Amino acid sequence: MSGHRPALRGDGSAQSRFQVDVVTEGSPGGPGPGPGPGPVPSLSYTTDDPRPPEESRGRVRSVGFLDDIGLPPDVTHEPDTARSDTVSLHSTGTGHTHVSDTHSNTYYMRTFGHNTIDAVPNIDFYRQTAAPFGEKLTRPSLSELHDELDKEPFEEGLANGEEPSAAEEAAALAAKEAAGGAVKFGWIKGVLVRCMLNIWGVMLFIRMSWIVGQAGIGLTIGIILMATVVTTITGLSTSAIATNGFVRGGGAYYLISRSLGPEFGGSIGLIFAFANAVAVAMYVVGFAETVVEMLNDVDALMIDKLNDIRIVGTLTVILLLGISVAGMEWEAKAQIVLLVILLGAIANYFVGAFMTSEAKEPKGFFGYHTAILVENFGPDFRDEETFFSVFAIFFPAATGILAGANISGDLTDPQSAIPKGTLLAILITGITYVAVAVSAGSCLVRDATGDHNDTVSDTVNCTDAACTLGYDFSICKEGGCQYGLMNDFQAMSLVSAFGPLITAGIFSATLSSALASLVSAPKVFQALCKDNIYPGLGVFAKGYGKNNEPLRGYMLTFCIGLAFILIAELNIIAPIISNFFLASYALINFSVFHSSLASSPGWRPSFKYYNMWVSLVGAILCCVVMFVINWWAALVTLLIVLALYIYVSYKKPDVNWGSSTQALIYNQALTHCLNLTGVEDHIKNFRPQCLVLAGYPSSRPALVQLVHSFTKNVSLMVCGHIRTVSRRPNFKELSQDHARCQRWLNKKRIKAFYAPVFAENIRHGAQLLLQAVGLGRLKPNTLVMGFKNNWSKGNMRDVEIYINTIHDAFDLQFGVVILRLEEGLDISHIQGQDELLTSNEKPPGSQGTSGGNKEAQLSGSQTKDSDSDSCPSKTTSSQSSPLILRGTSHEMKSPLNPNDQRLLENSLLFKKKQGKGTIDVWWLFDDGGLTLLIPYLLTNRSKWGDCRIRVFIGGKINRIDHDRRAMATLLSRFRIDFSDINVLGDINTKPKKHNKVCFKKLIEPFRLKEDDMEQEAAERIKALESWRITDNELELYKAKSNRQIRLNELLKEHSSSAKLIVMSMPLARKGTVSSALYMCWLETLSKDLPPLLLVRGNHQSVLTFYS
Repeated sequence: MSGHRPALRGDGSAQSRFQVDVVTEGSPGGPGPGPGPGPVPSLSYTTDDPRPPEESRGRVRSVGFLDDIGLPPDVTHEPDTARSDTVSLHSTGTGHTHVSDTHSNTYYMRTFGHNTIDAVPNIDFYRQTAAPFGEKLTRPSLSELHDELDKEPFEEGLANGEEPSAAEEAAALAAKEAAGGAVKFGWIKGVLVRCMLNIWGVMLFIRMSWIVGQAGIGLTIGIILMATVVTTITGLSTSAIATNGFVRGGGAYYLISRSLGPEFGGSIGLIFAFANAVAVAMYVVGFAETVVEMLNDVDALMIDKLNDIRIVGTLTVILLLGISVAGMEWEAKAQIVLLVILLGAIANYFVGAFMTSEAKEPKGFFGYHTAILVENFGPDFRDEETFFSVFAIFFPAATGILAGANISGDLTDPQSAIPKGTLLAILITGITYVAVAVSAGSCLVRDATGDHNDTVSDTVNCTDAACTLGYDFSICKEGGCQYGLMNDFQAMSLVSAFGPLITAGIFSATLSSALASLVSAPKVFQALCKDNIYPGLGVFAKGYGKNNEPLRGYMLTFCIGLAFILIAELNIIAPIISNFFLASYALINFSVFHSSLASSPGWRPSFKYYNMWVSLVGAILCCVVMFVINWWAALVTLLIVLALYIYVSYKKPDVNWGSSTQALIYNQALTHCLNLTGVEDHIKNFRPQCLVLAGYPSSRPALVQLVHSFTKNVSLMVCGHIRTVSRRPNFKELSQDHARCQRWLNKKRIKAFYAPVFAENIRHGAQLLLQAVGLGRLKPNTLVMGFKNNWSKGNMRDVEIYINTIHDAFDLQFGVVILRLEEGLDISHIQGQDELLTSNEKPPGSQGTSGGNKEAQLSGSQTKDSDSDSCPSKTTSSQSSPLILRGTSHEMKSPLNPNDQRLLENSLLFKKKQGKGTIDVWWLFDDGGLTLLIPYLLTNRSKWGDCRIRVFIGGKINRIDHDRRAMATLLSRFRIDFSDINVLGDINTKPKKHNKVCFKKLIEPFRLKEDDMEQEAAERIKALESWRITDNELELYKAKSNRQIRLNELLKEHSSSAKLIVMSMPLARKGTVSSALYMCWLETLSKDLPPLLLVRGNHQSVLTFYS
């Protein structure tokens, strides 16, 4: 964005305050701007103009014109003009194009025939930063349309707050460099051809006849249809996901991760890429075995069968790697050649089925005969084979439907190509498999000897189909025959018109599948590495050339494939690979179900032929098939997916793809919140839901950590931040502050929400938070604050606000908790201690510029605010927040003074394990049980687990035993463990004289001393300074003041070594006890003690002993 400010006139005239550009629109018939860029006619109106435009009354109305592609042809930029009066077009270099003027920093269009800065709908506004098909335009922000004209515009980044990351900038630049040169494929060449080549595998030529022999034509068709149902449902689900927005490279990984999130996507992405890499070895070994068998037939083995397979396999994978590295265009041409060979082989088989030959009859081929079809229609399972074992052998032949989706980044229009190509490939290949099954079962008998002499004789009772055709193969029932559907894997070569062409088809099927896998694995792996799900894999994200080819991924895939080729025994790994593919299918189906279930408005697939329940059935079928194929391989697959899922969940990658998991969580949270509103609160379910006035959470970590200790996984915690600023920040600053604070909480694993609010003072802000924070039953019921340290040295109006905030909480039936640490809570003034900012989050100007250092010095050199430990500190325009401190240079940091060092150490007091000790509960007044509940919740945490609760109660000397037994009975009924109960019989003893003197000194500056002045003057001072302590008030509450002094003496006597003291907070009647006197009570009661929690519930029971 341009950083120009609105130009101000020097004469101060109301009409000439702004210098305004007016762009004249030409009529359609009149002369207008040409198609190319040209100067903009502009006119600056002054106070001498008899007809000042509307802009002089406070509205700027200017326009730039956009042609059909969104680029204004009639705008120009005058860089040499100090104060330009033109509209300019410029690009950020990150895929963003801005149309801006020099005044309001925004964009201009002709809208409905008149001048306005409001933008009409444009597709370029909705592009992502690294958009591959055009530059991203940024619409005028709400601030630019709504804020005052003299308000300083954003000076950093983009108008709508979308800052491009370094990765996005690099991707955008790479996309621009490759524009026009990248090779993209349509739906036929990119999807249909690839899917058909992958589905038509070796199984078609060397196992289909055996499956027909075992299962019969009927069950074989059933097996094919079952497999096709699974793949069709998966294809429909893939089509739905692929048409729900723009699809980038990454295939199955991209589809799953953007739907279900990085946890499932990262798990499947890794094993899917690995499966494709190992599949290269599987297909290449299949090819090598066929070649070696041919060499063996002519006695041309180089060494032996095993080593020859390794040699041929290595040479083959090197050749395939060369084709892949040469570029997608060469790879696509190779696939077309292989498809032609494969289609020729299939056609060769069907033609041969009609060409009967007497030479082939002894081997079981008789041409089409009804008798053979009838005989082969039913199953004849042998060698302990079953329907499911045969299905397990066939199903891998139906896979490969994601071959097109895997290169989604290389498709011209993935949203259209993936559905059409994938579904049509499933249909064509399914029909082909059924046709081959019916054909083979109609012209080949199950068993044949291959001997011309096995003809039918009159003495033998023969009923087989072969008998009706003149041959008796009944001897095959004893075993040993080498021909027929059951015995000859090369039966299709026998049937075909030209046998070697079937061998060429086998070569084509294996090589095309290997080539597709060799291309798919690096593409998927590259997309996974770009997302940085797994650390250390980023090196494989780099692409080369106009197609962004993952050359490093190709080499990795080559190495993995070569390693498994050298093993040359893939019988164990093959079932696991099949299960990896099936796991991907299952998650694609589940993604559609999950997205539909979440009912997110963003789930709008343009492909409508899907159903969430059908997708769920598809996911279940995929899981069932996994166990049918190989149960132990299915278990291994699930364990690997689960382990990767747990790892990614634990690492929590910093990505946000708007997954259906987020949408479903939102739905569930909303539903549960609404359900809770219909249920009345019950004592047994009470939990202290805390509103913590912590300011920036990182400013008072001790307060936040302690509250989190008793709310974690139990109740709501909201970190309220009251900001009293002289300049209200813009939305961008607010959102960045909010994100950083929430990120700090997440980084510290504090389960809390951050809720900032702007107000005139802390009391007003607290009122807003107390009334507005929360949702339904998820609403705070306890206010937590820090004690107001150094209150006596500050402005007493702040003390008045502080005390009135407590009164307001009680008025709204909130419990109140105040934490006091002797050293204080606020560490925001200590330079470099805020851990919120990382190096890439430093605010503008903090990288050593003069402006940044100035701001850092202002923040770092401020004196500690008088209310710094009670509520969020006040923030002015020159003192933004402690967030800025991380941006200061190392030279500015100075050694901490002893007080700050102790303060910093104590800020971590509640973060570490407390060890053995006591939590002393001074339950002097019954507030409903909150004073007792909080210590109990603390002791349930591991950090406080070694601490024991000691209970202190007030009583009379002559009833100490009775009071102790009564309290023990009550605690046992509450099922709260305690180590000791102390009854304070001397609680009403007069305090020591020197302590009374100290209290008198404390209150002296705040007394009104009305007896020493005239009544009218005293009333006037009291009206102006209501916090002052009157002599009458002091005398009236003398006993209560002495009690606070005495309690402090007892606290020092009994609890000086406690880990934490939890004490009933004294109450002051509103309107009767002055703020200064109440503050003196709290100060006297809590001074010179270990960490102290003053607690007062709302006097509603929060504990019960009823079930």
